[in-house]
Amino acid sequence: MFAKILIANRGEIACRVIRTAKAMGIGTVAVFSEADRRARHVAAADEAVEIGPAPAAQSYLDIERIVRAATDSGAEALHPGYGFLSENAAFVRTLEDAGVTFIGPGPEAIAAMGDKLAAKRIAVAAGVNVIPGHPDAIGDADEAVRVARSIGYPVMLKAAAGGGGKGMRVAADEAAVREGFERATSEASASFGDRRIFVEKYVLQPRHIEIQVLADAHGNAIHLGERECSIQRRHQKIIEEAPSMALDESTRAAMAEQALALVCAVDYCSAGTVEFIVDSARDFYFLEINTRLQVEHPVTELVTGIDLVEEMIHIAAGAPLRVRQEDVVTHGWAIEGRVYAEDPERGFLPSIGRLRRYRPPEGDGLRLDSGVVEGDEVTVFYDPMMAKLCAHGSDRAQAIERLRAGLDRFVIRGVDHNLGFLNAVLGHERFAEARLSTDFLAEVFPDGCDDLEPPAEIRLPLIGVAAVVHSTEQARSAVSKHGVVVSRDWVALVGERGFAVRVVPSVGGHTVTVNGIDMRMETDWALGARLFEGALAGRPFAAQVDRLANGYRVSHRGSSLNVAVYHPRVAELAALMPAKPPPDTGNLLLSPMPGLVVSLAVREGEDVKSGQPLAVIDAMKMENVLRAARAGTIAKIHAGQGASVSVGEVILEFE
Repeated sequence: MFAKILIANRGEIACRVIRTAKAMGIGTVAVFSEADRRARHVAAADEAVEIGPAPAAQSYLDIERIVRAATDSGAEALHPGYGFLSENAAFVRTLEDAGVTFIGPGPEAIAAMGDKLAAKRIAVAAGVNVIPGHPDAIGDADEAVRVARSIGYPVMLKAAAGGGGKGMRVAADEAAVREGFERATSEASASFGDRRIFVEKYVLQPRHIEIQVLADAHGNAIHLGERECSIQRRHQKIIEEAPSMALDESTRAAMAEQALALVCAVDYCSAGTVEFIVDSARDFYFLEINTRLQVEHPVTELVTGIDLVEEMIHIAAGAPLRVRQEDVVTHGWAIEGRVYAEDPERGFLPSIGRLRRYRPPEGDGLRLDSGVVEGDEVTVFYDPMMAKLCAHGSDRAQAIERLRAGLDRFVIRGVDHNLGFLNAVLGHERFAEARLSTDFLAEVFPDGCDDLEPPAEIRLPLIGVAAVVHSTEQARSAVSKHGVVVSRDWVALVGERGFAVRVVPSVGGHTVTVNGIDMRMETDWALGARLFEGALAGRPFAAQVDRLANGYRVSHRGSSLNVAVYHPRVAELAALMPAKPPPDTGNLLLSPMPGLVVSLAVREGEDVKSGQPLAVIDAMKMENVLRAARAGTIAKIHAGQGASVSVGEVILEFE
């Protein structure tokens, strides 16, 4: 077994690999960029080596620096995690030349499967079902249009290299093909250094289901069941589960058989994932092989009890598989939610900043894989995923409930996040019924997640929480004032609607009456806390509370309510105050995210139409097209091509 390994990654996956390595008694070496000098994975490792500036191309993607860090530190092996160099065959060959073992498949398998066009050809030869499409890379937008017409719309434009949703666009007509080709090639070049794009048929209402495999150098290969990964945004998975409700036993067995046939066809050796698209008739088609550990691997570990990182290390050390196919038994259900620094209320735009509060939940069946701690900074340089929260239960319903309760108790402040959105997805009727597809979010949340209204049965409890918090704060301020008695009666305003509220403190909680309906709230909530946790009518209940300029924002299960709480007389006076109009920014194009201006499509003095592209902003390696909200004339350009912009910064203005 290895005495020391280097982890060529950062964030939660670096911490995850370090955790298993330490449990195995293996020394660990972390690498870090200038931006990650104080990162969690650096502190967790036994040793750490700085490898360059913040941009990934000059640090985590620099093969020479990574290999030098491995050899100089005396690491015998290297685990790549996912992303960065994890599927780079040239990197593996360089490691081998330096005498460092790669904890993953050989360079031949990576090269064969990392090129999606080559992988499709190998799959066909191995008898694996593939999606109809053009067999070669596309040279330009005109050729893309010709190929799309021959295949039939809709089509998928896809990068031949890489993954993670980058370099992928769905197109339903010629205009979308032309724009999609430009964006996909640009993203593919920036992310993978490979501009090649191919076109294939887009399967309508597809489910994304993948098979986890393990194979060793002794000819043994097994599968560990499937994962359902259909909840995606821009081809990026956000919720994954194991097993899948979509498969019957015969389909599951057929998919696993084809996955293992493909693994054997390329002499695969390590953990890997064979991804399939499954239609409504349970017909399935090979999508790609990820020749690495998947982001969503924890759900497989939770239902099988097998540590995939540990198995990868044993396989890389030359050992035969320690698990036989008949030994693989799944128990219960597991679901994972990816926690991103992004703003669901503004089109999921990336968010950067310092984590002023970061308090993950604990509880039965919960697992957290996190790459940050309180005080860390989320930057523009890397993927915005901060953590993965997983829940395991005896069945799917229990796993969903445990994950939703955990999301309620996950406190993050300092950056925008998607915790509420994840909770809203998990709580949707279609998700509960497992009526899923990769179009789920576009169909169910077409406008993103814009302040979801709480259901009627939750509305009054949230008002009660705001009233308890306000009453407690008022009681504190009255302590030093001799003879001051805090009112028990309040008026809560939600929009323009008023609610009569009474709060009566008692041992262990409060009795709250909202519009004549009594509720018993038991809680040990302390002043200043963002998490209001306890019991409502004897059942566990958690909500998060944020102070607004005039009231409170109370959030629970993916929905939020803004509540202003007043003394009855103050409420009467507040109703007479005129509303202040918001500032007029209708003549400005503001950057909705921090990023880089990749290109400008207009000039000063140019007339534009509504919906016309104005600029492209690159944020965390994803390109976002900004369009004109109305027709007008460009008066002035404030941020040119190549400029770095922050949220709300003016890019251009109209006359």
